[in-house]
Amino acid sequence: MIEPLVLPALHASHAGTWLREGTTTRGCGKGEAVMAAADTPLLLLNAPLVATRLGYPDLSGLDLLELFAFVHPARFAVPTPKGLAHALGMEEPAGDDAVPAFLQVAAGRMIATCQREDWPEREGAWSTLQSLVRMRWPWAQVLVHHIRKPERAERWLFARLPEWEEAPERPAPGHVLIEEEEVEARLARLTGEGAEAREGQRRYAREAGGVFAPRPKRGTPHLLLAQAGTGIGKTLGYLAPAHLWSEKSGGTVWVSTYTKNLQRQLRRESARAWPANRQDGSRPVVVRKGRENYLCLLNLEDALQGGFGGRAAILAQLVARWAAFSQDGDMIGGDLPGWLGTLFRKRGIAALTDQRGECVYAGCPHYRKCFIEHAARASAQADLVIANHALVMVNAARGRDHAQRPTRIVFDEGHHVFEAADSTFAAALTGAEAIELRRWIVGPEKQSRGRRRGLAARLADVASYDEAGGNAVEAALAAAQALPSDGWLQRLVDGTPAGPIEALLGAVRAVTFARDESGGQDAGYGLETEAAGLDGPIVELAGQAAGALAAIRSPLLRLGGRLEAILADPPDWLDAQGRARIEGARHSLTWRCDLLAAWESLLDRLGGPGDPEFVDWLAVERNPNSSSGAREFDVGLHRHWLDPMKPFAQVVLEPSDGVMLTSATLKDGPDWEAAVARSGAAHIDAVPRTSEAQSPFDYAANAEVLIVTDIQRGDIPALAGAYGRIIEACSGGVLGLFTAIRRLRAVHGRIADRLARSGLPLYAQHVDPIDTGTLVDIFRDDPAASLLGTDALRDGVDVPGRSLRCVVMEQVPWPRPTILHKARRAAGGGSAYDDRIIRARLAQAFGRLIRSKDDRGHFVVLSPAFPSRLLTAFPPGTPIVRCTLDEALQRVATGVSASAESAEAPQIGMK
Repeated sequence: MIEPLVLPALHASHAGTWLREGTTTRGCGKGEAVMAAADTPLLLLNAPLVATRLGYPDLSGLDLLELFAFVHPARFAVPTPKGLAHALGMEEPAGDDAVPAFLQVAAGRMIATCQREDWPEREGAWSTLQSLVRMRWPWAQVLVHHIRKPERAERWLFARLPEWEEAPERPAPGHVLIEEEEVEARLARLTGEGAEAREGQRRYAREAGGVFAPRPKRGTPHLLLAQAGTGIGKTLGYLAPAHLWSEKSGGTVWVSTYTKNLQRQLRRESARAWPANRQDGSRPVVVRKGRENYLCLLNLEDALQGGFGGRAAILAQLVARWAAFSQDGDMIGGDLPGWLGTLFRKRGIAALTDQRGECVYAGCPHYRKCFIEHAARASAQADLVIANHALVMVNAARGRDHAQRPTRIVFDEGHHVFEAADSTFAAALTGAEAIELRRWIVGPEKQSRGRRRGLAARLADVASYDEAGGNAVEAALAAAQALPSDGWLQRLVDGTPAGPIEALLGAVRAVTFARDESGGQDAGYGLETEAAGLDGPIVELAGQAAGALAAIRSPLLRLGGRLEAILADPPDWLDAQGRARIEGARHSLTWRCDLLAAWESLLDRLGGPGDPEFVDWLAVERNPNSSSGAREFDVGLHRHWLDPMKPFAQVVLEPSDGVMLTSATLKDGPDWEAAVARSGAAHIDAVPRTSEAQSPFDYAANAEVLIVTDIQRGDIPALAGAYGRIIEACSGGVLGLFTAIRRLRAVHGRIADRLARSGLPLYAQHVDPIDTGTLVDIFRDDPAASLLGTDALRDGVDVPGRSLRCVVMEQVPWPRPTILHKARRAAGGGSAYDDRIIRARLAQAFGRLIRSKDDRGHFVVLSPAFPSRLLTAFPPGTPIVRCTLDEALQRVATGVSASAESAEAPQIGMK
């Protein structure tokens, strides 16, 4: 029998507030709840969310999510009463009024777990608890009586983590041919005996197999563009030939995604083809992400030894608990609960990763236990690497080991490759970027804390051994003084810039404000202007800044040369770890030199004729959602490729043997022209093969598009009323998509309380203090819940079943008329370019609705101005009805099956 923890408990939702004292629960007002929380620590679930509901940001107490993170590190739980109940194997509370009593029982269960001999996560708990007692963690005084001291002293985390082992370089893959019959047989094996035979999936798999054939000539890979409608089973469709080719050739296939959700799905699906471990213990399937996703053990050690204070120090202890049980140290989308960082409000999670590329590689005492190095080495020996678009591109552009760069790549969510390339191959000389470079070179200045070390500290032994190298370090340190330093933005606002870079940024800020005609200045939005027609003074400042950057790059290049010379003729004291550290330093130097060269190129163009391959502009970045009004946070110059697929083709496609781009929304309508143009094929003189597999879903019977004609744009009360009534008609299960955060917040504020009182909880991005991934988990877990969000929820969200039965868009998703967009629009066909973007966004949003053959639902657009030319965004045969809100509510409440019977043929509305 589990004894409840009989402490006062509080639960607050949009429907009301309930307080339990002793064994009695009662409803109370927000003021009384705040007073109770101020008087004594209360049991809570997700304190930041409760604080938001009560309007009391300083709320604190005994948060059961923190207790769960301590007792069950690296275990998944949806951070709601229902989700916690399922994670603990308990019966979920019947309603909001039952939650406080549930919190007492759930706390009692977790405390009882700590007393069990078979507690799986016991190791390290007692030692961590002693640290948390000293930090006055609220739960520490409760747990200290229930966790026994081990008979032997527990090893420190860093002593328990396994080390990676050196492995011989994997041989180059053999050139093999895989026959279509073999691919079909492998697909049948992966789908399993008795699985539904899908001709579309078999044809798709056969087409995918052609990507793995030996390429005909250097620089010309096999390139396949494959559109596969939702439900085709494209994951197994390309994993089947990938598994077959890897088995026969001994090579590695990389599958690249855009969203973390698809990475998790791929990891699950790959288990059909590969075991979790080979006989020698190595992993045939490895998930790879950028360095900034993984826990940095050196940062964690610094945090545990005093680098973090207050609540952040408690977070560090809980992360250390997780690190001991984590599968791979992935903090962003891995097995670290997404909600853990939000419980502590500040950017503690980010501070525990390598955000700035400061890794010292073999110079780190935890190098051989590093999660990033584990993943990198495992991927070199893997049959399948699951990565993301950005990592594949960065790895191809500046990977440390050319032999490990991917040569057979499947880009799933291929419609996002263009924007991933756009981000990867862009250049931005901004204050924030420049000060990061200064910190990387100079290291800590004044009162700065943390483990940051400059070049001199990282390469002290090299400088003492090699005079020329030491002189180059000193010259770089001196030249870096020209870069912005702490307080740079305030100096720009005050008109007192220090140094040539700050002087240029000050002029950029002034001219951007002077030229603004957008109206965004008063609204608090970011401002931008073309980098054209600039007068003499700013061009002169750009020349001075370019000279300062060149003065930094020159000694860095010399230093790189000296490091290369040391590696070529190593001294006696240079052991294997020292060599690895110098190689890491060379890699980092090359990256920074390339960055400086890109900045110099950008500045050299100011005042001269524009380069038709690039789009350059000046910008002042501002946050319009700051509580104190618009807050500037960056100023700078930006350069993007007009067509970022040109560098993508040169860096990714040319060196590859086979590349596949696949998606449910790869092309626009029946024409492949735009998809081929956005693949990069034209830049390597390759003719891609194309393949299309239609979705097997019966959209005519299972889905319906409703275009509501009587909600006028800009009428927030009417928009909020429409959302509220649609959610009520659906009894929840609504995904609401917005093009502006301001409108999302306004709608949420008007309807959340009313819906909650009807038992229909409403969650929202940019309102609830919960990360996006966790919001989707909550939404998926509760069929009565609804979720409002922006672009991040329009693509990559997989919520099959009744939890998502209606998608509502507040308006047609028109592109923002930025300088970059206007340039690409002019080059891409004007309004036709816009239409392609809008249709793609509509198709992606519609794709959230029907995720399995049993799904049914409505797609609602609250816009009277919906041009008929955009209707081809929806699958052929999908009923499309223009109607009033009242008519839409009737159809939504009736359900799709009944609505479809009364629907007319798809309507062609106003042009």
